Amino acid sequence: MNLRLSVESSDEVSDFEELADWLRQEEGLRGLITEEDPGPSDEELGALVDVLIAAIGSGGALTVLLNSLQAFLTTRGTDIKIRLKGKDGREVTVDAKRVKDMDDLVRHVRSLLQ
Repeated sequence: MNLRLSVESSDEVSDFEELADWLRQEEGLRGLITEEDPGPSDEELGALVDVLIAAIGSGGALTVLLNSLQAFLTTRGTDIKIRLKGKDGREVTVDAKRVKDMDDLVRHVRSLLQ
């Protein structure tokens, strides 16, 4: 199962790159995080990569991902949000204020994966 992760912040490009680097350095997520290139629209010459794909299967990868997101968000300001979207379009938005309630976050993200 794949989760799509995107960033909302005042500096989305930089924060997206930092999140991608952060998750790739997480040993339990190595090889599970890729970038999706949405491709340019008709008005654009090119597009920035703005979505990370987390290939979360069975096992502890989901726990590693959520713990890593919690750590990432707690090191950032409150103006950053990470949107997690399941394959059916349902989504959860996590920010530094909400990430303290990990049980709630885990429940919502697991519902995306079902």
